[in-house]
Amino acid sequence: MGGGHSASRSHRLFLFSPGPTGQRHWPERYPDCGRQAQSPLDIQTASVQYDPSLPPIEPEGYRDPGSGPLTLTNNGHTVQLSLPGNLHLHGLPSLYSAVQLHFHWGNSQAVGSEHRVDGQSFPAELHVVHFNSEKYANLTEATEQPDGLAVLAVFLEVDPVEENPAYSHILDHLDSILYAEQEAPVAAFSVRELLPAHLGHFYRYRGSLTTPPCYQSVLWTVFRQPARISAAQLEKLQKSLYSTKDGKAPSNPLVSNVRLPQSLNQRLVLASFPVGASGYSAGEVVAIIAAVLLGSLGVFLAGWVLAKRRR
Repeated sequence: MGGGHSASRSHRLFLFSPGPTGQRHWPERYPDCGRQAQSPLDIQTASVQYDPSLPPIEPEGYRDPGSGPLTLTNNGHTVQLSLPGNLHLHGLPSLYSAVQLHFHWGNSQAVGSEHRVDGQSFPAELHVVHFNSEKYANLTEATEQPDGLAVLAVFLEVDPVEENPAYSHILDHLDSILYAEQEAPVAAFSVRELLPAHLGHFYRYRGSLTTPPCYQSVLWTVFRQPARISAAQLEKLQKSLYSTKDGKAPSNPLVSNVRLPQSLNQRLVLASFPVGASGYSAGEVVAIIAAVLLGSLGVFLAGWVLAKRRR
């Protein structure tokens, strides 16, 4: 999760580079980045556990975030939109209030989602960041707390033709924030339209920020259903922005702001829906098949013993 609480500005430009300050070296400067509950994950559905008690996500205020403009920012490692505090999430262990949303994307050769499902990546990923307003006064106070943050993750896939008008509210303003630290006002719009239509199907796990300082304070909700944007909209995201300030040479394109998948390390990933076509995970299917085979073998042996006695 990129965002306001990440690396200092002097290091933002190098967060995702392959060099000595790139993500493989984050733990040297930010120890939490090397801990055992990091994000993102490549979610393996064979080990996901179905939890029918997980309630659907219920956004409050998302359709009407107020009349004041929102602020769109190029912060050097992502494009971020501020969100007013009257946007809340229900359906989680506490009440969470929205702070900002931002994107992760690749380039024309590389996929850009941070989370994956069974190895599958998507062209981009949206994160909507919230803090636990029931327990903490603000984002700064909540960021380091184990139950401090909740992030909604939405995969973005490409529609060959049709634009997504909700995403146009953001992407049409990228020309105004081409360079790092530039800001632009965006007229308020229904943030709910950025999310999938179906909010009842998701993966849930505890993890971390996906940029330094990588605090392990995030309750992740990764929606099963992607949102769709057009190829032209994706290209705008991939090719418009720079990670450097205006006038600084050379101008570095802002692309591939993606952290690699992290180890699961004994964590449990839950799903609010039955995983797999049969309603069972792959692991459960294997167990069922084994049980059936063992049962069949038992019946066969019992029949064989009985037949032998009759002789």
